[in-house]
Amino acid sequence: MKIVVIHSADALEPPVDPVLDQLRAAIQACDHSVKLLAVSDTVAPLVTALLDAAPDLVFNLAESFGGKSALESNVAALLNLLGLRYTGSSPAGLLLAGDKSLTKKVLSFHGIKTPEFATVFRGALDWAGNIEFPVIVKPPQEDASLGITSSSVVHDLRELFTRIDALQSEFQQPVLVEQFVEGREFYVGVLGNANARALPIMELDFSGFPAGVPRIASWEAKWGDDGAGSGEQFAGTRSIFPSDVPPALTERMQQAALEAFHALRLRDYARIDLRVTSDEQIFVIEVNPNCYLERESEFSRAAAEGGLAYDALIARILELATARYSH
Repeated sequence: MKIVVIHSADALEPPVDPVLDQLRAAIQACDHSVKLLAVSDTVAPLVTALLDAAPDLVFNLAESFGGKSALESNVAALLNLLGLRYTGSSPAGLLLAGDKSLTKKVLSFHGIKTPEFATVFRGALDWAGNIEFPVIVKPPQEDASLGITSSSVVHDLRELFTRIDALQSEFQQPVLVEQFVEGREFYVGVLGNANARALPIMELDFSGFPAGVPRIASWEAKWGDDGAGSGEQFAGTRSIFPSDVPPALTERMQQAALEAFHALRLRDYARIDLRVTSDEQIFVIEVNPNCYLERESEFSRAAAEGGLAYDALIARILELATARYSH
């Protein structure tokens, strides 16, 4: 097949995101031709480039348009309008999972546990659940933990109002105020469609965090101060395959991830982030339908742990997308 990989333009900023070369090599290993295409902030050149390339399949890595994560679903919508086949979730799935407030409402409707929350925009209260301090304050339409720092966990009204004001000034969007769930944080990859399966669980280990720093996956914890996306993590955190989680709890976490995946109508692959309390209550805290596919990312490592090496994982994603369009 002729495959075009579309990706956000910032992946080309130094240092160039390694996933681009890794993905190109994995696709070529399947005997397909591959072309990389950056999505910037203008529609017409993107449309022209896609029509000129006439791909059999688009591998959609684009997590934003014009640097705005909230427009991620519009890229998939454009592919739909052009009649192009592509990997990953539909515009509806990307929109639902891309807005944390909408995600929580849909999951709650399906009986899937998610922390209590409230949404606030310019002083207006959209929704308020039964929440109490401490809470974590987030921009609901950003991914990769943008806008989440050690200051995001607040313990009183003064801190809350200060954080809300800062986020609204920076992101110009509603603010999500969520009950902070104290517990362990796990990542569960999901691969497939109708018969989707959950990958082996991974844990974000906070044991090396300095005392007094909230145990949250902030931008710094995930990417380091430079935000390079190189897979190197902030000193004090690391992603591990936990050895002390009972099989029954592992199975419940994987089931929760699968239920969230289907409730949000996601496709092909996604990563579900969970918090698990000391009494083994499981809360879905975030859903990433366009998760990072670099070779050393949590998703790729979990797939390898489950028996799918990197090239086989990419081949499986291509297979899932192609099968969807063959019916």
